[in-house]
Amino acid sequence: MAFLEPLDKDLHPELAEDFAIFEKILGFVPNSLLTMQRRPEIVKGFGVLTKAVMAEDGEVDLGFKRLLAHFASRAAGCQYCEAHSLVAAQIHGISEEKLESIWNYQTSPLYTEAERVALDYALAAGAVPNDVDQPLMERMKQHWSDDQIVEILGAICLYGFLNRWNDSMATELEEVPTKMGEKVLKPGGWDGKRHK
Repeated sequence: MAFLEPLDKDLHPELAEDFAIFEKILGFVPNSLLTMQRRPEIVKGFGVLTKAVMAEDGEVDLGFKRLLAHFASRAAGCQYCEAHSLVAAQIHGISEEKLESIWNYQTSPLYTEAERVALDYALAAGAVPNDVDQPLMERMKQHWSDDQIVEILGAICLYGFLNRWNDSMATELEEVPTKMGEKVLKPGGWDGKRHK
């Protein structure tokens, strides 16, 4: 049960454009934002940051940024965001086959070496305490430009905020991400609960 209940989507008409950002990303307005709207300026600020991090003109694929978010959320233990990020990844072009191979990303031929390194980086950056070290950064630089690394870390950090928000609020998982979690994540131990 959520610690605070989500409010009605139409409560603050001035947030319609901000909510539309997330409807485009996920296909619905997430409960996290419906709870957050108690302070409309937080929703607006988060929308600005989301548009900057997940910009369509970036150098890193939008779907892959959602996989980075998934791995950062996995490291943080936020099962809400683990499921949400995979829904967004699929909406933004990651194949179902690739999603279903997520537990085997290190050995699956569906993932490139550059992707494997970046997903390792997301796990390390999402861990507490942070586990990014010089050898990992050197591996990143073999495959990604400095600008791409900034973009990658932006996606990881964006979800760091959401991980803290959703676990601290015990945000209730919606139907679509619940189905994704049960299909793709359950074999790896995911149960949709607040913490691992």
